[in-house]
Amino acid sequence: MLASWAARFETADPARDLAEGERCGARLVIPGDSEWPTQLDDLGDRRPYALWLHGEADLRFSCLRSVAVVGSRAATPYGTHVATEFGAGLSERGWTVVSGGAYGIDGAVHRGALACEAPTVAVLACGTDVTYPSAHHDLFAAVRSQGLLVSESPMGVRPTRPRFLIRNRLIAALSRGSLVIEAAVRSGALNTAGHAVSLNRVLAVVPGPVTSETSAGCHRLIRQGKAVCVTSPEEMIELVGVMGDDLAPEQRGPVFPHDLLNSETRRVLEAMPIRIGVGPATIAVTAGVDMETVLSCLGGLAAAGYVERVPKGWRLRSGGPSGG
Repeated sequence: MLASWAARFETADPARDLAEGERCGARLVIPGDSEWPTQLDDLGDRRPYALWLHGEADLRFSCLRSVAVVGSRAATPYGTHVATEFGAGLSERGWTVVSGGAYGIDGAVHRGALACEAPTVAVLACGTDVTYPSAHHDLFAAVRSQGLLVSESPMGVRPTRPRFLIRNRLIAALSRGSLVIEAAVRSGALNTAGHAVSLNRVLAVVPGPVTSETSAGCHRLIRQGKAVCVTSPEEMIELVGVMGDDLAPEQRGPVFPHDLLNSETRRVLEAMPIRIGVGPATIAVTAGVDMETVLSCLGGLAAAGYVERVPKGWRLRSGGPSGG
């Protein structure tokens, strides 16, 4: 290992790297600089010594309210749709999206974020001047204009498998929490999830079809108790936001007229027969209320169109208000 590092040291040329970075429009930041995100200190001895940045946004400021979103490169149409919705939803609410710029979920969430005004950050496993994957040339240009490309590697460095795994710790450390959208049981996204857990960051996943191998890793994280299930950007923000200020709205089903009745009136209504008429005494027994209550409720229910009087007593009115 020492011999390997010694060989790299002999070929290193910091002055050349700085000059090449300046020529490409990138800048180098180190711990102590105003743009350095102090949350990277949580990495301890795994903290990067420096970062190359290429883009218009301020890295430290952008990551104060940020969420990492990662997932499968071989994303399904479901995963791509969900990632785009989360990217746009988070960005619309002023949250920076951090991801890896890869195919699949990464690309979709970056594109979703770019549809709104908040910056998006792509952490690369190569130099910021290297477009990998090559098909993301236009995407990376858009990220530079609205956010940042970030890398530990100087200009010209090509990606390798170890570099992808190493950079994942930065994606997790830069953000308040990480969200996984589609990940197989063996997936690089789960490597990022592991870093989030080790850093005591929030970890959440979006569930997928139970028949989908692409979501099997997400479901395992939920079953192991390592991740929280979320289904909307609001729910993710509730996990990483300010306690009491960023609560997600409680999801509710549709409200039917039936739901607006008080408890005694609802019990009387639920005791009513559909076809035959019955007297108030029978209704009282079925509903478990007294006769006076039944008589007082029947008038209101009849006026609202729920029930009708027939020769043998009372019954539900055909075609009355829906009770759900």
